[in-house]
Amino acid sequence: MGREITNSAAANQKQQSTTSYTVEQLVAVNPYNPDILPDLENYVNEQVSTQTYSLNANLCLLRLYQVEPDRMSTKIVARILIKALMAIPAPDFSLCLFLIPERVQMEEQFKTLIVLSHYLETARFRQFWDEAAKSRHILEVVPGFEQAIQAYAVHVLSLTYQKVARSVLAEAINIEGPALDKFVEHHVANSGWAIEKSQSKGQLIILPPTEFNHPELKKSASDGIAFENITRILPILG
Repeated sequence: MGREITNSAAANQKQQSTTSYTVEQLVAVNPYNPDILPDLENYVNEQVSTQTYSLNANLCLLRLYQVEPDRMSTKIVARILIKALMAIPAPDFSLCLFLIPERVQMEEQFKTLIVLSHYLETARFRQFWDEAAKSRHILEVVPGFEQAIQAYAVHVLSLTYQKVARSVLAEAINIEGPALDKFVEHHVANSGWAIEKSQSKGQLIILPPTEFNHPELKKSASDGIAFENITRILPILG
């Protein structure tokens, strides 16, 4: 009897120590353990509700779905892909899609997400927002989606333009009118934007200079060598 109690206590202690692990720790310790699959699914929902993100945990769940296909939740998979799409320009969407069976990818919601990904990768923002409007029932379950894509659109514009017309910005981020005014004002105050008025093009947004929209700022490898490092090398060469 005493031995049974001891064993039971040990089992309870082991269970308590297991539940004390975070999901990230469970993934690191034993990523191929199917017992952690429910924890990973709950973690996806937590990422959605708290607007956080863990690519490693989500990839681990998709790998476990490959091993346990009968336990796959397409609702969870869709949420993973939407979160991955929000991480663009990182290649997270492609990494996740590679682990999803082709038969699942052929479902309508996943075909839509693949099309949306293609539009973003090719900077076809008007087509993206048109398709997203028709697929709101898929996307609205993940808070922060529009804001993440708007940030990506601004990123693309800053790589391409020194100055961008207000109309081009409006199309890229899908905002118009007073809402666009507030968006521009926020970035003028916080992101180094400036406003210039042109008689021919209307309002222009001056974007901060980078090595991409101002190639002259890009330094060559030789320009990057500090003078003090050169002075250290010369005696050695001599």
